[in-house]
Parts: sequence; C-alpha cells; structure tokens
Amino acid sequence: MPLTIQIEEKPKLNNPVLIEGLPGIGFVANIVALHLIHELKAKRFARILSDSFQDLAVTTETGEPRSPINELYYYKGSGEGRDLIIWYGNTQALTTFGQYELCGRVLDIAEEMGCRFLITVGGFKQEEVKEVPEIYCAASDVETLKEALALGAKIMVGNIFGVAGILIGLGALRGFRGFSLLVETLGTYPDANAARYALSALNKYLGLKVDLSRLDLAAEKTAKILESFGWVRTVKEEEKKREEFRWFV
Repeated sequence: MPLTIQIEEKPKLNNPVLIEGLPGIGFVANIVALHLIHELKAKRFARILSDSFQDLAVTTETGEPRSPINELYYYKGSGEGRDLIIWYGNTQALTTFGQYELCGRVLDIAEEMGCRFLITVGGFKQEEVKEVPEIYCAASDVETLKEALALGAKIMVGNIFGVAGILIGLGALRGFRGFSLLVETLGTYPDANAARYALSALNKYLGLKVDLSRLDLAAEKTAKILESFGWVRTVKEEEKKREEFRWFV
C-alpha cells in the first residue's frame, strides 16, 4: 500500500506552526507532541498510513489491532498563542524513500493550510547528561537560527537523522522557515526531563502556557505504546540486557 492520507477535517488556521513529534532518541519529540495534544485539547484532522511503516499490528486489551500510524492534529491559538499543526505518530518510515515521501506529503498538507514555519524536536544522545540538559539547534536560515539561539540553545554540529533533520532541510527548499530543538538525553528510554526543557522552549517561543505538571503521564503513556510494539524495553529489561539501540532523532 502506498502512502495514504485520510483527511477527516479541513480546519481553517491562521498562519499555523507545524510541530513534529515522531519517535526518536529518548522519544523526546513523542512525549512533547502527546503532551501538547492532551493539554491543548488538539483535534485530529488526518491519519497517515504507509507501506514504509513497520509490518505488524499489536492487539489491545479489547482485541482491537493497533497499527503503525502517523496523525495530524490542529490547535487554534487564543490570545498571543499561535495556531498549531501537531504531527504525532508511533513510528517513522523505515526506508530512506519512505522518510522523504512522508515529509514531502506532510509539507504539502501544511502548505495548503497556510503554514510556513516548522519546528522539529528530538534528543541528542550523550553518555552523561547534567541535571539541566543542554539544548542544541539547527535552522533553515541565519535569522531563524538567531531566534532559536535566543531560547538558550547552542548550535548543533553533526548529523540529525530522521524526520527531525529531513523536514527542516526539505522545508527550506520549499520556502519554509524553521528550526530543530535537540535536548541532551541518555536516549535509552522515554525521557520526560528532556521533554520538559523542550516544551519550556516551545512555550516561550510560541507564546503558549502549556502546563508541564502532568508531563510524566505523557512519558508513561509513550512508554506503554512503544513497549507494546517492542520498540523499547521495560526498565527491568533495560537493566538486564544493557543493549544499545540506534533510534532516529
């Protein structure tokens, strides 16, 4: 099955910002996106299926199958807050072609909705992480980079794998501005602390007032979803095997 997008609603948004929140290192982006969706009561308007997603389904306690999927949500800002498109999912594409196709199609939808600005979120894997992790950034252009640096981030030097990097690069070629925020993390399990610092930066930049007190709940839910697909191990399994996984940023 080729990449298929099921549009459930066509919301009218005012110059929205697209925030990417797919699984990656430390699952920072996944936690951020899920928390934003819950706290802002964002509404789903599209579902994305692709033959580049993992070829399995997991049954829930009710016997229903849960397949690898991406979803798009929207939020209409109030006051000084910006309208948002939130890209959430339990997988990235597993092939290079699939990754570029996925990013291209999401950019098509974002452009149709009047979006010209992108923010991707991710983890920056480190062997040791301070109590207050550093935040790193990369951007589509010099002026946007300055905006990201003003949030207290440092310039990222190196590779940004997966959608977190591809989306900014492809977007820049199509006239989108945007930046990546990468927070230091050990990267072995859903990292709520790293997500907290990413969300604090987003609150500041986007004029949001998202409550962070329930962030651990988003991390726990993220862990359960990913464990059900076998994409992360439980803490006991982590301690027992001590194996390292490579995840997309």
